Amino acid sequence: MTVQTIAVKPRGGKAEKAPVDAKKVVSGQPVTTTRNDFSNAKGKFHCGVWTATKGVWNVKYGEDEFIVLLAGKVKLTPTGGKAKTYKAGDAFVIPKGFVGTWETLEPIRKYYAIAQ
Repeated sequence: MTVQTIAVKPRGGKAEKAPVDAKKVVSGQPVTTTRNDFSNAKGKFHCGVWTATKGVWNVKYGEDEFIVLLAGKVKLTPTGGKAKTYKAGDAFVIPKGFVGTWETLEPIRKYYAIAQ
């Protein structure tokens, strides 16, 4: 097996834009864009760039996600737990099984790596 080099660029490339599912939205009218730059052959690992506008919505993670925030600010609140706020330059992991709310406080752009 050889190493595959993937050029992940903060801007450019084809991105899919969509509103957050209305059933999940708590407040606002958040819209996201996803530009997936790589998926492995088994479809269990993905990475790319994702953006979101302001809003709050419910989340339930069925995968582990590593995030590096490139711009903006987000607050994650686990159900029954304490909120944590992240800003541009922060890196963090949301583990499989996380349930709570995602609140985009300032429009964000992030690199993501997801393992299912």
